[in-house]
Amino acid sequence: MQIVHIDMDMFFAAVEIRDNPELAEKPLIIGALPSERGVVATCSYEARKYGIRSAMSIKEAYRRCPHGIYMHPNGHKYVEASRQIRKIWDDYTDIAECISLDECFLDVTGSSHAFGGAENIGREIKRRVKDETALTCSVGIGYSMMSAKLASEEKKPDGFFQILTPQALRELIIDRSVRIIYGVGPQTAAQLDKIGIKNVRDIYNNRDAVIHLLGNHGRHIIDLADGIDNRVVCTPAKAQSLGREITFQHDIDDREYLKDALRLIARELSFQMRLDETFAKTITLKVTFKDMKKITRSKSDDATNKADVIFGTVCTLLDKVERRSIRLVGISLSGFADKDALQLTLFDDAAEIKKSKKLDDVTTNLQRKYGMNIVKSGSEMIAEKKIWE
Repeated sequence: MQIVHIDMDMFFAAVEIRDNPELAEKPLIIGALPSERGVVATCSYEARKYGIRSAMSIKEAYRRCPHGIYMHPNGHKYVEASRQIRKIWDDYTDIAECISLDECFLDVTGSSHAFGGAENIGREIKRRVKDETALTCSVGIGYSMMSAKLASEEKKPDGFFQILTPQALRELIIDRSVRIIYGVGPQTAAQLDKIGIKNVRDIYNNRDAVIHLLGNHGRHIIDLADGIDNRVVCTPAKAQSLGREITFQHDIDDREYLKDALRLIARELSFQMRLDETFAKTITLKVTFKDMKKITRSKSDDATNKADVIFGTVCTLLDKVERRSIRLVGISLSGFADKDALQLTLFDDAAEIKKSKKLDDVTTNLQRKYGMNIVKSGSEMIAEKKIWE
C-alpha cells in the first residue's frame, strides 16, 4: 500500500491567525473563555510552550497562561476551511478516511502512478494547501496507516517525512515510549510500565510478557511495533444525521433566549446542508434540563434545508416542552434526500418560487466564498448579540 497522511498544523488556531495576522506569535487558546466552564479545543504553538494542550480544562490553561488570548471556536469558518482542503485531497484519490476536520488518510496505491508517485502527491498537496488556503500541513508517506501517521508527526509543523519499510519504522521507534504505538493509550502504557516495559525496545525484548499481560491486544501491539499493520483506509458511509448544540454557561428559563440559540443553530445547519446540496425530512429538538434529564422531540415533513423552516419547526417543538430550567439545546437533522420534496400546486406562484430559489443560490454562493456571516438577517444579528456577547 501507499498511504498519505495529512495533518493540518494547529488547525483552528491557524485559521484564526490567517484571518487576523495580529494573533501571530501569540499564545492563542481556542475553546471556552477563562470565566466559563469548558476545555481547550486547540491552541497555537506559542501556547503549547506553557504546557497547554487540547482537552485541558480552561481553568488550568488560564492558570498556566493568564496572559494568553482566549477565543470561542468559530465552527462554520473551520468547516469551510476544511471543505477547501478536502477538495484538494479529493483530486488525488477517492479512497479517503478523514479522522476529523483537519486530519485524513489517503490511499493512493491505485492512483500514485498518475501523479509521479506518492512522494509527489504528498509534496503537491502541501504546496496547494498553502497556496490555496494560506494554511500549512504536515504530510507523512508510509506503506501502512501507522507508518504514514508516524511520518506526518515526525517533522511537525509544516513537515514532510517518509517511512517506506517496516525496518525503517522499527529503527525510528525502537527507543521511543510505548505510547508511540497505535492503540497504546495512558491506561495500557501504565499497565506495561508495571512490568518494566517503557519503550518499544522493551516490547521487542519481552514479547511473551506483553501477551501474558494483554492477551490478543498485546499480540496486536507487538505486530504494530514490528511494523505489521494490515488496516485499510475506509471511506466512511454517508452520515445519517447532522446536528449542533449549545451548552449554556448558566441554566436558562427564558424561552425567547432559547429560541435565539436555536435560530443560530438552524442557520449553521442550513448553511452546511446547502453546501452539501442535501435536504432533511426529519427535524429533531434536543433538550437537556438542569437536572441532566435529556429529551428529544421530532417532526418529519417535506425535505428542506431552509433555516427558517428548521427554526420554525424546533420552536413549535420547544413550545410543547415542559417549562423548567434548561442546560442545553440542540437540533439534529436526518432522513436526508438529494432534493427537496416541494411540489407545485395550482395555487403556487411559479415565478415567485423561481425568484426565491435564485435568491437562495446567490446567498449560498456568497457564503461559500466569503463565509456564513457574509449574509445575516436582522433577527440573526440580534440573536448573535444575545447569545455570544
